[in-house]
Parts: sequence; C-alpha cells; structure tokens
Amino acid sequence: MAVKALYKGVRMSPRKVSVVAALVRGRSVSDAVTILDHTPRRAAQAVKKAVVSAGANAEHNHNYKPDTLFISEISVTPGVRYRRFRAAARGRALRFARTTSNIRVLVDGELRVIKKPTPKVKSMENDK
Repeated sequence: MAVKALYKGVRMSPRKVSVVAALVRGRSVSDAVTILDHTPRRAAQAVKKAVVSAGANAEHNHNYKPDTLFISEISVTPGVRYRRFRAAARGRALRFARTTSNIRVLVDGELRVIKKPTPKVKSMENDK
C-alpha cells in the first residue's frame, strides 16, 4: 500500500517544481534526499520537504521499514493562482497572476513485521 504526502500552496510555478521532481522520481527516499540536498534550485527545498514527510508518514503511521522506502509516484499540479495588479503606463493597472503548486508524493516499501508477545500460560501445579 502506497503512503502519500501532500504539500499544497508552494509559491513556485508548477513548471519549475516539476523539473526538480523528475530528478527523484522512482528513487529510494534516502537517495532522493541526498540528491535534493545538492540540487541548486529553490524548488528542491519544497520537493525535499514533501519527500521527507511521505517517508515519515510511512515509517510512523503505517509501520514501513525506512531503508526500504522508494518513491513510487511524484506529481506536481497547479495550485491556486493569486491575482495581483501591476502599475502600467498612463495611470492604468494590468493584472497578472502569481502561480502556486501542489506536490503529491507516494512512497512504498516493505512492511515491518511486529511480533506479538506470547501470553504466559499458568501451570496447573501452582493452583493446587
């Protein structure tokens, strides 16, 4: 079962973020974090935050082994567009949009086996 993390409202255009997301698609979570640490783009911080969050969700909430996690899917979609105005010639104002992105990361891996403690059985000799 894949575990997901969403990072919504990233104040960068989806075109810029998807270039960085393509670098880590299909890699293990630990490799992806190392790659993103050394990527000199601003979008690398946002993608790293989403990848680390997905790994932590899988480890703590769903009991996956952290060293077996890999990114099964990563997608970047356009988010809300903030409409703004900029001063133009002859006293006018022109509208422009500040774009945002939504980053969705799915990680998968091997489940950790939890051994349940065996119940202690009372012997019949103690009850006599």
